Amino acid sequence: MEIQFAGFGGQGIILAGYLLGKAIAVYEGKSASMTQSYGPEARGGACSSGVVVSRNPEELVDYPRVTRPDILVVMSQEAFSTYLPRLKPEGTLLYDADLVNPESIPEGVTAYPVPATRLAETEIGKRIVANVVMLGALVVLTRVVSPEALREAVRTTVKPDYVELNLKALEVGMAYAQNLLQPQEV
Repeated sequence: MEIQFAGFGGQGIILAGYLLGKAIAVYEGKSASMTQSYGPEARGGACSSGVVVSRNPEELVDYPRVTRPDILVVMSQEAFSTYLPRLKPEGTLLYDADLVNPESIPEGVTAYPVPATRLAETEIGKRIVANVVMLGALVVLTRVVSPEALREAVRTTVKPDYVELNLKALEVGMAYAQNLLQPQEV
């Protein structure tokens, strides 16, 4: 399974991929690899990270880079335009609903608008954890990793002063995604 995160520098795209990869490999014992790519700018330039997970726990990842993502998480319009054509035909798309205006979504793709940046600002008071809000939504919407494995990856990766903030961001993302999955009343 291939998971691609994309956005711009400063959004925590690399950290999101790292946390997911660590949760899968270290806390669930599956074979996974994580790669990253970013422009020369410190903030604002194109940025992406990819996680490749072996579907069979006994097998190693045969190629470490994402080529055709099963799951695409985009947090900027440029990332949407760049990476959407690479998404598998029956893939899953998560996008920041306030930063991405999907012109069109291919038939067969399951798309979830997640206002991660707005949720980070209004629910937590810190825009900087929008990436972790998106990770929380990803866990619920795709079940690619268990919530507890991701929580443990946060606990053991993020600087101690920011652990509780990031755990709260995970919970906000998971709660939002649970609501997306609930049948809507007419």
